[in-house]
Amino acid sequence: MASVQRENANGLDGQVTAQVATGVSRRAFLLLFTGLLSIGMGQSLMFAILPPVARNLGLSEVQVGMIFAISGLLWALSSPFWGRLSDRWGRRPVILVGLLGYAVSMAMFGFVVQISLTGWLALTPAYLLMIATRAVFGYLGAATMPAANAYVADRTEATERVAQLATQSAGFGLGFTIGPGVVSLLLVFGLVTPFYVIAGLAFLCALLTGLLLPEEQAARQRVTGPQRRISPFDGRVLPFLLVGIALGVGQATAMQTAGFYAIDVLGMSIERSARLVGIALMGAAAAGLFVQLVLVRLLRLLPRAMMGAGSLCGLAGFILLVFGTSYPVFLAAMIILGFCFGLVRPGVTAGASLCVSKQEQGAVAGLMNTTGALGTVLAPVVGMSLYQLMPRAPYVLDFLLMLVAIALVAWHPMIRKAS
Repeated sequence: MASVQRENANGLDGQVTAQVATGVSRRAFLLLFTGLLSIGMGQSLMFAILPPVARNLGLSEVQVGMIFAISGLLWALSSPFWGRLSDRWGRRPVILVGLLGYAVSMAMFGFVVQISLTGWLALTPAYLLMIATRAVFGYLGAATMPAANAYVADRTEATERVAQLATQSAGFGLGFTIGPGVVSLLLVFGLVTPFYVIAGLAFLCALLTGLLLPEEQAARQRVTGPQRRISPFDGRVLPFLLVGIALGVGQATAMQTAGFYAIDVLGMSIERSARLVGIALMGAAAAGLFVQLVLVRLLRLLPRAMMGAGSLCGLAGFILLVFGTSYPVFLAAMIILGFCFGLVRPGVTAGASLCVSKQEQGAVAGLMNTTGALGTVLAPVVGMSLYQLMPRAPYVLDFLLMLVAIALVAWHPMIRKAS
């Protein structure tokens, strides 16, 4: 039965409005979880297949990096827009836009790759079409995550929101983790087959969401008050945004430089590094999933505790990367960083959600959703540039970013109030 609670109309500013927390039904949770899982699988698919495709076509590493960077930039720029739009349209329509946009972009990308490998399309137009199809993902695909997070925020009370958001975030992480295995199974049917299969899964998720996702209007129609556009410099969300960006840069840097680090610092061969770095990345993903699916619910962690503990884990992980000289130390560092990523990201999202009103849940979810994309954009520019100067330099920067995050968690009044 719905329970009525009072909360601040502007988060913590003293204006009071009524809201109804109806809870997220099991059906809704499964639909949202599966949708995010399909997106996570698609992202890992791109990381696994695009490099060999690029080598077959004659694309350079820089050109491949530009495909990811442009997509990530569009994701970061469009996420706040989709979050605000979900406050007006409702959550389900925006979730559908994201899933359909993601499905179309994957199918189009696979088709471009197919006709390029068969020689029907020259390299330059093929490369431009790859950028264009990934731009579709960056712009439209960004709609699903902020709308899904806002859907959960609409239907949960403060005490349960952290665990719900953490479990939902695990859907993307699980998809990213199992994606390479699914790709390996599908590659026996051809290099482009995984693109079409993942696109079909996304279309199926969109169809089921459109037909079965419970309408949130009953929960939203009780929300009163004018809608506000949230600035990134809004004092209620800025500290969470800064912690999220620090995490995003650290995560993207660690993931993108791991293979080079194993070769240049640990002295591994190319073949051995590919295998052992893959194991380390799976360890990091498994640690993050354990945190989000088990630890957060078991310990009932609050946002500030998650952000603080996660930032400390990040500090420890990057120290190991700076001073480590062996694979066991590298593996331990990546697993510890997995705990960091699994704790901080849902902590940031939930903390910011608790500091704004119900009318602003979509807008704040969109802002928080930019942090990971900004990391993807900044890491190749900052992290790889530092790596060329000194292989350990990116992790020194990440260590300093974790210190900033710890300082914000410890002393910023808004983060302290979010608990």
